[in-house]
Amino acid sequence: MVEDVPEALLAARDDVARFLLSYKFAIDTVMAKVNILNEEFRYTHDHNPIEHVSSRLKTPSSIMEKARRRGVPYDLNEIRGSILDIAGIRVTCSFVSDTYTIRDMLAGHEDIRVMEERDYIRSPKPNGYRSLHLLVETPVRMSDRTEDVPVEIQIRTIAMDFWASLEHKIYYKYGKSVPVGLLDEIREAAETANQLDVTMERLHGEVREQGDRARGPLPGPEELRKLPLADELLRALAQRVNSERSD
Repeated sequence: MVEDVPEALLAARDDVARFLLSYKFAIDTVMAKVNILNEEFRYTHDHNPIEHVSSRLKTPSSIMEKARRRGVPYDLNEIRGSILDIAGIRVTCSFVSDTYTIRDMLAGHEDIRVMEERDYIRSPKPNGYRSLHLLVETPVRMSDRTEDVPVEIQIRTIAMDFWASLEHKIYYKYGKSVPVGLLDEIREAAETANQLDVTMERLHGEVREQGDRARGPLPGPEELRKLPLADELLRALAQRVNSERSD
């Protein structure tokens, strides 16, 4: 019986490793899609909705602690079905409208299924927290099987992210004993951050509108023909056509 213990421990270790790897691979899969969007917007659009992207994988001790608090048995299958934020991705955007743009683009992927959406932007938490949370599922193809793995995606603005970071530090310092006056200030700061988001998006829209007016309408075919470059292109095209006909 004693001789079987090492093998049992090795098997358990391998199971835990595969368990965590499946979540890591799910993060890699979704991050690849976000990074592709980031690169595309950076080089082919006049506005990139993505400011920053980060990811995190809960540690085994953090997973076990959350399972203990929730009364979840220390079983990998039970944990997989009960703790859905083991893999997490955070996308930080410039403006509120950007959060929904990113949401729609990610949800449009065939291999990303949105399981749940919690919109704390339109319906903030009592403490003022604002963010768009998506719980998605993506297939992870391993050597011997394919698993659908959940990933939590948080999408929020720079102002929202700054506020959430500060609020987390305050709660970490005070625990459940945050002074009432400080709680009120936290809520007021959340509203201030929201007003900043609204103002900055309005200004951004005005700047873009003025830029569009300054550029004027796109040139039509007649205007394009008057451009020297257009003449060169047409001449080169005509020469190529004539050359092909003579051949």
